[in-house]
Amino acid sequence: MPPETPSHAIGRLDDDDYPAYTMGRAAEMIGATPGFLRAIGEARLITPLRSEGGHRRYSRYQLRIAARARELVDSGTPVEAACRIVILEDQLGEALRLNEELRGGTDR
Repeated sequence: MPPETPSHAIGRLDDDDYPAYTMGRAAEMIGATPGFLRAIGEARLITPLRSEGGHRRYSRYQLRIAARARELVDSGTPVEAACRIVILEDQLGEALRLNEELRGGTDR
């Protein structure tokens, strides 16, 4: 695989799915511990990509999902239940988006 050009690497800064953050940085950004990120990974809420060295890497999209799970856990929801809630919220949001798209972007 050829090395990235600087302009190609800069273009990834806008990519919500690019795994740019290490576990430590990701945990710091959402105010959680690496253990929390591992727990939500084990609950299959998010699946981080792995670097060539095998280290977990997280995208901005995954961090938003993890931050929402953390909010729920901080308010007393068990981790497994928080993960299920976040998954359902995400599925509902996607269904609403698709429904709007199918309607042609207008209300009827």
